[in-house]
Amino acid sequence: MIKLIHRATQFSLQTKVLLTFLALLMFVLGCFIVYVNMIVIRPLKQKTEQDMLVTATKVREQVDLYVEQQNQLSQRILASKDIFATMEKSSAAHSNYERLNQIRKLKDIMFQAIGPSMNMKDMAIYDKEGVLLTSYLGSGDLPAMLSNMVANSGDGREWEGNGFILVRQEDTISFVRTINDQNGKVYGYLSIQMDQAYIQKLTDGIAAGEVYILNQQGNQMTGSESGTTLSKWTKPLSDEGLDVDKQNNYVSHSTSPSTGWITYIVTPKQSVLGSIHSVQSMSILLITALMLVSFVYILLTTRNLLLPIRKLRSQIWRINYSNMNLKVDERPKNNDLLLLNEAFQDLMERLQQSIDREKAALHEEVMARNSTLQAQIAPHFIHNVLYLISIAAQEGKTKVVSDMCKHLSDSLRYIVSSPYAHVTLADELEHTRHYLSLVQQKYEEDLEWEIHADALASEIRLPRLVIQPFVENCIEHAFSNTAPPWRIQITVKQYNGLWALEIKDNGEGFPLDKMQEILAKVQESAAGENHLLNHPTSLGNMGMLNSINRLKLMYSNRLFFNIFNNHAHGENGATIQIIGSLTKDFY
Repeated sequence: MIKLIHRATQFSLQTKVLLTFLALLMFVLGCFIVYVNMIVIRPLKQKTEQDMLVTATKVREQVDLYVEQQNQLSQRILASKDIFATMEKSSAAHSNYERLNQIRKLKDIMFQAIGPSMNMKDMAIYDKEGVLLTSYLGSGDLPAMLSNMVANSGDGREWEGNGFILVRQEDTISFVRTINDQNGKVYGYLSIQMDQAYIQKLTDGIAAGEVYILNQQGNQMTGSESGTTLSKWTKPLSDEGLDVDKQNNYVSHSTSPSTGWITYIVTPKQSVLGSIHSVQSMSILLITALMLVSFVYILLTTRNLLLPIRKLRSQIWRINYSNMNLKVDERPKNNDLLLLNEAFQDLMERLQQSIDREKAALHEEVMARNSTLQAQIAPHFIHNVLYLISIAAQEGKTKVVSDMCKHLSDSLRYIVSSPYAHVTLADELEHTRHYLSLVQQKYEEDLEWEIHADALASEIRLPRLVIQPFVENCIEHAFSNTAPPWRIQITVKQYNGLWALEIKDNGEGFPLDKMQEILAKVQESAAGENHLLNHPTSLGNMGMLNSINRLKLMYSNRLFFNIFNNHAHGENGATIQIIGSLTKDFY
């Protein structure tokens, strides 16, 4: 026994994989067969049987509707206020003239009740003795005595109080009811010959099988006239149902609550289950073919995949970051997957060390480029401020020059102190206040600005001088064709772990092509590091793209930038929106 277990463990990896997948394929095949029978075949069979019941019910409802139309027609005649008086006078007429006059009135009553449309063959009125008085069309096919028609036919429906009966004679079905008033006094009888061809159309064209409509006595009233017949008919126990007869035909039936007629649809069993058996056979053939193809594929794949593992394992053992082309040498060949896993783990550790070194070098390079970008902005800012101070000095505004020098001193201290270090958003806003105070000396009352920020702005970290380029862009470009006063509004808010900075002006807004160009360039630099590593440090005139890329160096993919005109809100100007995350790991 021990030897057998030991030998079983010595199977090759390829054999073990093949046996495992073979067992799995057999299990899947069994589950699929059970699934097809339980989830597909059984519901499909139930749905097919339910569809047969629904079809029988629909045919029965269509026939009931036609009978109900005749019932409503008879009710309209009985509702006539002259029908009872006319019938009474007709029975008591002493001359042919009076009798003909009353008959004409009866025809007028029938004409008014029938209206322009008629879905019947003819209509007749009999007196209370059952003698024919008149018919609507006068076709001559109506019996002279109503009692003869009822007596000669065993097919129909029994009287129910003051209801109606249905009588079939050859190819005609007659709807017969009494003409009586509210007191139950009988004045005569009304007979409506229903259109057998119309009823036949309701039962024709049923793809489910042949249709038969029988009365309570088992006599056929309408439906299929040839082909399979219902042998040894017995009245069904339920109003609706589905049975299988001795010839393996499916027989669905539905009983009418108004006429008592029973609608049968007889369908050969093969027609009902043929498609189901086809689905079952095709499913089994398909899964069997897939199993065979899968087995052959697994056999070829395992042979081609597992044999080179030994060579790959020994190569991985000796691979390193600087040597990727080692030749395969001989190694122990037992327990291949375990050795391969150990070699792979060792490789991952060495690769991780190399990646850490690369990340450290990239971090240093990003910091250097960040400092370079900031150094580009400082000379540009100083040049603009000194130009404004010189103008104020020429105009003799000593107090203005003093204030501007103080603002300039604070700004220069902010720019040159630790230029590579990050600052808070509150510091950036304070520097922006100095800048706007300096610029306002030039535009005086034509320029209005305001800054609103939450108290938590001191917790938000940014590179230096990223807000000033956006404000400077508003002053230099946004108000070129706009009448003063010019307004600049800066708002900072925090919510749900995010901070949002909005710079809004009332200028003429961005041209559509320029706005699309800026957004396209921002989209191209999906990661700030990659963008700056592949492009020169210089960014032209130190515009908005410079600041955006500096923010991307710090926030990577956790920064959202948007720019849009305010025209959609009924305002003028444009809005620049920057949203970032408060997460501390910036790189």
